[in-house]
Amino acid sequence: MRDLPGVVFAVSLTGLWLASRAGTWLCHWMGKLDEGDMADLDVVRTAALTLLGLVIGFTFSMAISHYDHRKLDEAAEANAIGTEFVRAGLLPPEGARRVRELLRTYLQQRVLFYTTWDRSRLRGIEAARGRTQADLWSAVEPYAAAAPTPITALVIAGANDVLNSQAYTQAAWWDRIPALAWVLMAAMAVCSSVLAGYTARRPEGHARRFFLLPLIVAISFFLIADIDSPRSGVIRIHPQNLESAQHLLDGG
Repeated sequence: MRDLPGVVFAVSLTGLWLASRAGTWLCHWMGKLDEGDMADLDVVRTAALTLLGLVIGFTFSMAISHYDHRKLDEAAEANAIGTEFVRAGLLPPEGARRVRELLRTYLQQRVLFYTTWDRSRLRGIEAARGRTQADLWSAVEPYAAAAPTPITALVIAGANDVLNSQAYTQAAWWDRIPALAWVLMAAMAVCSSVLAGYTARRPEGHARRFFLLPLIVAISFFLIADIDSPRSGVIRIHPQNLESAQHLLDGG
């Protein structure tokens, strides 16, 4: 569900509103507390809401960190591919032409990785990417064996950087907020909503007045889920560095 930010928003809003309503029903069923007990619950409610705000802020910061990491890895990929394209000129003409053709194909596949949201099509793109990586390594490996010079080592190192940069990108896309963290954050939000409803001074007006808290928390959950979901939602990473490199390589 966390891959569907819209669903996260709808479920959060509905669930937290029902939780706050459950708090008012619980208060009605148990009867009004005296002033001393109500004051104690006010302290607990304030502490719970404060802690919930801190946890949401920490989780949001974690999602932003993951998003920034993915952006940096996209730029690193473009840089690695562009560098290897230039270094390929150190090889003999036939080898240079082969490596550069593979890099153009590979670059197109990496752009599609960022811009394709159809998972069935993405599987085909990833399979083709794996074959291109193997072909790229096979294209430079014979030169390392035939002429192990510092110049050849530069080309080999560049190809290795291209392969490594893709692995780092994939690792960053797999790095998500743990499901257990979502469960704990949702549990805290439900408890806070129940407390807010239970300590309402005028429960008869609760349905209107306490809709704001579930709405704010649901929006926060939506933003966290949206930023933490690389392939869904509103906030996505556009491969502008890879597209810029593709333009330069095609022009070259």
